[in-house]
Amino acid sequence: MIGYLEGTIRQLDANQVIVLAGGVGYLVHIPASTFYKLDGQATASLQIYTHVREDIIALYGFATADERFAFEKLISISGIGPKLAQNILSGIEPVDLAEAIVRGDTRRLSSIPGVGKKTAERICLELRDKLIVTGEGKAPQQPATASVDDDVQSALVNLGYKSPSADAAVQAARKELGPEVEFSHLLKTALRHLTR
Repeated sequence: MIGYLEGTIRQLDANQVIVLAGGVGYLVHIPASTFYKLDGQATASLQIYTHVREDIIALYGFATADERFAFEKLISISGIGPKLAQNILSGIEPVDLAEAIVRGDTRRLSSIPGVGKKTAERICLELRDKLIVTGEGKAPQQPATASVDDDVQSALVNLGYKSPSADAAVQAARKELGPEVEFSHLLKTALRHLTR
């Protein structure tokens, strides 16, 4: 299995890139967000998800670990394949996806081309249980600091980060932002610390 790929960009299109590494050109499917990060670059460093079926082996590449984790969570849902997951990530950033799921914002998700209302509801239903929320599925605006920290740490773990790394990122984000901060802002800042 290929988990990471680094090499020279030979060809870049809106939804795929050919990366030359060790004399081999790897065709990698990418979301729009990764395309924009690679556009104008000579080399690529990609987090890779290797999709294996009986009749095909396909590589899906992402500029950040966040994108790959979000992709893996999406394809774990019945009825969402790699192409649709790639399309979803072309329409929403991973941190915004996590926030939409926590808030049960099906309208935001169904605004992405290819995602209908039922698919949006299924994404929220199946992934919401993997994120700790309070009240009626909405992130609290100004709850107790410890509760927000725990929620963000849990969200990061459910996105695929190891617990010690997630905890350190939350503490670093808390130190940077201070005591009064919303769930979504703390989550975005913690993710930024993890991808540095």
